Amino acid sequence: MRREEIADLTVFVVVAEERSFTKAATRLGMAQSALSQIVRRTEERLGLRLLSRTTRSVAPTEAGERLLAKLGPMLHDLDTAIASLGDLRDRPAGTIRRTTVEHAAKAFLLPAIQGVLLVNPDIHIEITVDYGLADVVADRFDAGVRLGGEIAKDMIAVRIGPDIPMAIVGSPAYFRDHPAPTSPAQLIDQRAINLRLPTSGTVNAWRLKQGGRETRVRVEGQLLLNTIDLILDAALDGLGLAYLPLDQVQSHLDAARLVRVLGKFTPDLPGYHLYYPHRRHASPAFSPLVDALRYSG
Repeated sequence: MRREEIADLTVFVVVAEERSFTKAATRLGMAQSALSQIVRRTEERLGLRLLSRTTRSVAPTEAGERLLAKLGPMLHDLDTAIASLGDLRDRPAGTIRRTTVEHAAKAFLLPAIQGVLLVNPDIHIEITVDYGLADVVADRFDAGVRLGGEIAKDMIAVRIGPDIPMAIVGSPAYFRDHPAPTSPAQLIDQRAINLRLPTSGTVNAWRLKQGGRETRVRVEGQLLLNTIDLILDAALDGLGLAYLPLDQVQSHLDAARLVRVLGKFTPDLPGYHLYYPHRRHASPAFSPLVDALRYSG
């Protein structure tokens, strides 16, 4: 295969991943018209349509999906191999992309990376908050952070924090109209402010413990949100009960802006883990971040 053909396939991969000629042009630093010509030339050479184009969207065809599935990881491995040459420099360098949930980013990632960034000016970190269970390989992330028990077995997992105390809370205004529940069974009479999980499209279940058994309960409510910051705001406004990490609501409990209920029925969640594919060991920029996050408790 000639060099220009390899370059053309690289352009196809970026356009297919971005599903946009505009975004791909920005990422590659090229004109949209040039990308369109390259993709068209590649399709003519292969005799197959690789991308379906409309005025509003770009999406891989079946042939395009198959080619992307093969080439995407190969090009990502090539990026990793080039980044690994950084250990021949005086200091680590490279960009690390991570997917995580909002609470983990606030409570663990941002505090841990401050020191890493200060002493490693050539390391760049991109954090994407997403409640979906991202495929870090397919989505071109270097690593992800999720709760223990939610990580694929073919990934390396490093614990980065202790178990997470949870709390069911409501505002005094809410409890003026709704008697505080004293058992999980009484949640049927309450209004919940729920979290939408994008991967499954379902509502996040609340983990409760009763009689030595842990169960997952979906509490009905009128309000469905996709960030815990919004859920906390809605709980403070008296719109319902919220199921949130205790550290996110403790200051509001101390100030009596929120009231905790069902504390003895609310078990801790398993702690967060950093997970990543085996090949990330090759990146010299990656090790300082793993070391900074590793939980030793």
